[in-house]
Amino acid sequence: MRCFSLWESEAFGGNAEGGASAVGDGGGDDEDDANRSDENRAGLVFIGLGVVSRTRVTGRIGPGTRGARVKSLARGKRTMAGEGKSEIDRNRNRARHSNLFDYRPSSMSSISESSAPPFEGPEKLLEIWFAPMAAHVPSEPSVDGRTGLRLVDRKAWEEMLDIVQCKVLSVVNGKEMDAYLLSESSLFVSPHKLILKTCGTTLNLLGLPRILEIAAGVNLPTVHRCFYSRKSFMFPERQSGPHRDWKEEVGFLDKYFDNGAAYTVGKMNGDHWLLYLTNPEDQLPSSPTPSQNGHSLSVHSDYTIEILMSGLSPAARNPFFNAELSEDPENPGLPLAHGQAVSQKLGISDIFPSHLTTLDAYSFVPCGYSSNALIKWGEESLDSDCPAAKSPHSGEGYYTIHVTPEEGWSYASFECNVPLSVSEPTAGEADGDGKIPTLKELIKRVVNIFQPSRLSLTLFISAEGNDSAELAQRAFKSALEQSPANSDAEGAAVQKYKRTDKINYEFGGYDLAFASFELK
Repeated sequence: MRCFSLWESEAFGGNAEGGASAVGDGGGDDEDDANRSDENRAGLVFIGLGVVSRTRVTGRIGPGTRGARVKSLARGKRTMAGEGKSEIDRNRNRARHSNLFDYRPSSMSSISESSAPPFEGPEKLLEIWFAPMAAHVPSEPSVDGRTGLRLVDRKAWEEMLDIVQCKVLSVVNGKEMDAYLLSESSLFVSPHKLILKTCGTTLNLLGLPRILEIAAGVNLPTVHRCFYSRKSFMFPERQSGPHRDWKEEVGFLDKYFDNGAAYTVGKMNGDHWLLYLTNPEDQLPSSPTPSQNGHSLSVHSDYTIEILMSGLSPAARNPFFNAELSEDPENPGLPLAHGQAVSQKLGISDIFPSHLTTLDAYSFVPCGYSSNALIKWGEESLDSDCPAAKSPHSGEGYYTIHVTPEEGWSYASFECNVPLSVSEPTAGEADGDGKIPTLKELIKRVVNIFQPSRLSLTLFISAEGNDSAELAQRAFKSALEQSPANSDAEGAAVQKYKRTDKINYEFGGYDLAFASFELK
């Protein structure tokens, strides 16, 4: 994702000097650290151009961005409920009939060699559950089948995002959730939970009080669970407010939650992952519970995979330089159409079967890319060993991608909550039979697109068994360390990696698998 901030970030006295010293209540033993490289601290950095209004605006750029001032692209508001899908279809049509791939290597070089300070890339991820599942949200009030947080007006979310210091670029309304593409990452809203993912110097946690107020207004006055996580910052001294230090973030969250616990996963002097979570005071039984639509949903159905990639190859970075895009008030949909075209060309649109996917993508000027996708899944699209396939129900999940392509701090992140099988891909899957990919196949597809030199993976899954993390670790290793059997669509050999870190955790009702890899 790319975004010039239009904010001064002075709420807490501007940029505070000092690193983010990670402290926690737990850790993990590194099982394979002999080849661990300090280069894993190389950048996860985003710089780009935000789109915030129909008329051009000029604003001071926040810390860590290029130059002193920037004019935004012109853009109008997207329509919401019922019209998001048709807007996506229109952008797909624009992409098919437009020549949007006249990439310019000179632009890539000039941007990469800029002496401007970098923009902080690792995202802050806040996830708040107000009920264990959508079926537990009060059925009233209800509007057109929407309940809970999905009743909240877009304006209320935008007011909350003003506190966080980011803007809405686009919205897609699905059957079970709404996906907001932001100037600095993404917001996903379900009836019972909210996921806010922001990068740069955004003040993610300062949105928490307003989120709690908004939820109380739709009859959700208490928090069931809270999760907050992020990768170690590359430029911690550029952060503001509670984000200046992990201790401050933990202290801020402890003011709102009595039962929180903080963890550091990975090496303190290298890439590591920080996690804060709360446990429900009254743990609900894990037996299936009737949902609003008559299907059966298990409490243990939470699943999130993250792939955090840095050191992207030149061939993978080049398509995300968008010098051919211009500020055109007469064509505010061009960045969306261009994002669709890039997605189709690179295979992002095919990470999941296209007939199950609604993709919303955006290309930033002069470089960068963001996308949200809503994925429909059901037992017919999942392998039989996937936990969600063992009970007769379907659902809607998401994935989100954010890319910064500059040499020296190139970075791409992928996050997805669709439940995935850990089995080997079948012949039908390899031929694209319309099934959801396995965990191994998903990792291969994503990594082949971005071709990173280093990457970290986390899988956070609620499960009754105690083998989920280890099964995930086997899938990680199989996807990245096995000798490639073929080449990708461009004819380049699939890259082979070595594992540099492996850590498994068991929390209350959750398993976590964390691993880091680098090119051999």
